[in-house]
Amino acid sequence: MGSSKKILLIDDEPDFVDAFERTLEAKAYQVLTDNGKKVEELMKERPDIVVLGTITPAGEAFRLHQWLKGHPKYKNVPLLIIDARFEERDVRGWRREEGMQLEAEGYVSKPVEPAVLVPQIQGLLEETFKLIKILVTDDHTMVRDGICAVLSLQKDMDVVGEAANGQEAIDKTKRLLPNVVLMDIVMPVMSGLEATRRITEEYPETKVLILTQYDEEENMFVAKQAGAQGFIPKRAASSDLLSGIRAVGSGRFYPPAFAYVTANWQEGTSS
Repeated sequence: MGSSKKILLIDDEPDFVDAFERTLEAKAYQVLTDNGKKVEELMKERPDIVVLGTITPAGEAFRLHQWLKGHPKYKNVPLLIIDARFEERDVRGWRREEGMQLEAEGYVSKPVEPAVLVPQIQGLLEETFKLIKILVTDDHTMVRDGICAVLSLQKDMDVVGEAANGQEAIDKTKRLLPNVVLMDIVMPVMSGLEATRRITEEYPETKVLILTQYDEEENMFVAKQAGAQGFIPKRAASSDLLSGIRAVGSGRFYPPAFAYVTANWQEGTSS
């Protein structure tokens, strides 16, 4: 799945701006561009990262840098600096004394191809938002579509794939290495429980969050025995789904009672 993150590029070299826009939009980013004249207005659109390139006169890029890092709403927005070519720095780049005050998450200088910047931009975004990569597994297309629609609105989540059965979930986990697999229990070809066992054994860094219509304690116990990190009844998915993904993605059980129920289920049923 493509990213929907928003990037603001501030640069006044038309050829570079055009190449940057084409390259990043091809990666499914939303790209805003400005030559340095409307930055304050465009920042109201809340870009996820700012790429501050070369603009004239000299010192203007540094002024914008100071404004961004001093603004209470924008100071934590990742900032990637693109300095001018060495021979142009007196005209449009960073002076030495300005560079010594640099506060940015990344720094490169021209000439640089926009394609080279893509991994750095992706890395900054993932680090900033601690992006949770999610594989959605359910044999009902409408259910998957609904879940994906909700997750697509979250800045810290990225749906990297979908699967319609347990075997497909295993195959795509191997290829996509998601942080979290949302897993239905009852599916054709291979059940969600068997897929959970395989995934948690073979890819321990991937956490499984069971999302099912069966919410009895017995099913929670079986899910935990299979290696799941969390368990959400579909009837509660609208309120619990995002919290569950964030908890499981950070290595916690969800809900917290999941660990308690699964640890005490046998004792409770025997009383």
